[in-house]
Amino acid sequence: MLTRLSEDDVRRMLEASGALLSGHFLLTSGRHSAQYIQCAQVLKHPRYAEALGRALAASYADHGIDLVVGPALGGVIIAHEVARALDTPCLFAERDANGRMALRRGFTVERGQRVLVVEDVITTGGSVREVIDLVRDAGGEAEGVGVIVDRSGGRVDFGVPLTALLTTSIATFTPEGCPLCAAGGVPVKPGSRKVSM
Repeated sequence: MLTRLSEDDVRRMLEASGALLSGHFLLTSGRHSAQYIQCAQVLKHPRYAEALGRALAASYADHGIDLVVGPALGGVIIAHEVARALDTPCLFAERDANGRMALRRGFTVERGQRVLVVEDVITTGGSVREVIDLVRDAGGEAEGVGVIVDRSGGRVDFGVPLTALLTTSIATFTPEGCPLCAAGGVPVKPGSRKVSM
């Protein structure tokens, strides 16, 4: 059964799993932040991953989704849980040698397939946009985006419906304008993608 979760439910799962971090962080976008949401910590618990996947799937149960695609690495587990709840196949896109999102391992999107793109956290939405472009270039139809956490405060627009289980606005800074750096701090990169500093 697909069930919805309140933002308070999602926040409690994140807190209980230790997914909400404080410090000085370098985000995938290159910006800095004093807070970080490490969804891998909540997704390592199968019961939380299943509940979050079912909650995202509930928003798209009547959309005729044929395929779920998530960007590696953060989107892999939650995309799989959403696909399981929708009873559809799940693929993941990963970066090729040139740093571009690509479908590898024999994965393909067929022309006309209705695709849901699923990610764990978005800040600027760059990886999700790349996956949407990948789906469209293959002839698929991007029907929507589902994320556990929208850190942008709802400001990201993908041109398709977006469902976020938790929407929050966490301050980010350019490296040059970062007060944490000005105070002598050095950012750490807790996520899955390596970014050179």
